[in-house]
Amino acid sequence: MSITPAFLEEAIQVCREEGLIPIALEDLPERLADPRDTSRYVCFTLDDGYRDNARFAAPVFRRQAVPYTVFITSGFVERSRSIWWKTAQELVMNTNDVDLSAFGIDARVRIEHRAERVALFDRLANAISEAQDEDAAIDRLDALAFAHGIDPLAITERLTMDASELAGLAADSLARFGAHTLTHANLTKVDARRLKTEMDDSASKVCDYVGTRPTTFAYPYGYPSAVGPREIAAARQSGFAAAVTTRPGLLSRTSASAMTALPRVSLNGFYQRKRYVRALLSGLPFRFRKG
Repeated sequence: MSITPAFLEEAIQVCREEGLIPIALEDLPERLADPRDTSRYVCFTLDDGYRDNARFAAPVFRRQAVPYTVFITSGFVERSRSIWWKTAQELVMNTNDVDLSAFGIDARVRIEHRAERVALFDRLANAISEAQDEDAAIDRLDALAFAHGIDPLAITERLTMDASELAGLAADSLARFGAHTLTHANLTKVDARRLKTEMDDSASKVCDYVGTRPTTFAYPYGYPSAVGPREIAAARQSGFAAAVTTRPGLLSRTSASAMTALPRVSLNGFYQRKRYVRALLSGLPFRFRKG
C-alpha cells in the first residue's frame, strides 16, 4: 500500500490533466448536492495517521496546492493499540521459528525463504480477520511478538504521529483530519454500543488533537466484510457528512445519496505509473471487477 512521493506528485498531475479539481473531502457533500455544479473533483485521503504522511506526503500536497485528509485512529496516537499488520510483518521478517498454537493452527512453523514468510504473514492476517473476537486475536499476536523480542506498541510509536505532531500538521492550511475509530476495529464485529463509541469518541479525540471536530470518517479496513448497512447508517447518525470505504470505484452524482458509503481509488505501490492512474480514473477497471 506504500507509494513514493514522486508517484504521488505524478498522480496529482494526472488528475489535473484529466480535468479533476482537487478539493477537501469535507467539501464534497456540498458540491455533489448542487445540481448546477458540473465540475469533476478529486479528494486525496490517507488512513491511520502514519508519520510519513507529514514527512513525505504533506510537502507534495503543499507544493501542488492540494488539500488532503488524514484519518486518525486515536489508539495509535495514544500508543494504546498495536498496528497488528505491522506487528505481523516485523515478526515474520525477524524470526525463523514460530509457535502458532495460540491461534489454533500449527504448533510450530519453520520459515527460511521469502515465500514461507509471505505465507506466514497471510496465515496471521487470516487469523486476525477471521476471528470473531478481533481484540483477543490481536492480543495473541502481540503476545507472540513479545515472545520474539518485538514490542508492538513500540512499532506504533515509531510509525504514527502523536498528538503534538498532529497539532503541528494542523497548522498546514491544506491539512484536514477525519475520524478512523478508537481502535481500528472491524466494526461489523462489535456491538451497537461500541460501534457508536468507536465513531463518536474518535471524532472527539480528533477534535482534541487538531482543534476541529471532523465531519468525515473512514471505516477501518473498508472492504465489504468490514462495512455493512448498520455501519453506514451509524456513520450518518453520528453526524459524519461523508464516510469512505475501500471499495474500488469512482464517485458520481448519485453518490450524493450515499455519502457515508463512498468508494475510493487506491494508489497501489505495485502500480506506480501514470498510465495506471489514468486507467483507474477512466473507471474501466471497476466495470470489469467481479463482486
